[in-house]
Amino acid sequence: MPRSGARPVVTLRSSAGTGRTYVTRKNRLNDSDRLALRKFDPAAGRHVLFREER
Repeated sequence: MPRSGARPVVTLRSSAGTGRTYVTRKNRLNDSDRLALRKFDPAAGRHVLFREER
């Protein structure tokens, strides 16, 4: 099954400045703006905001 253009792969980069990233997919039809999630950053040792980079 081919990958849909409506659910692209996005990279989330830590806002703590540690350089850690998460890779996820998002629904472009429902979330057209940039994604921001609170996730655990092992380098910082705490949960921080991860923002979508393009």
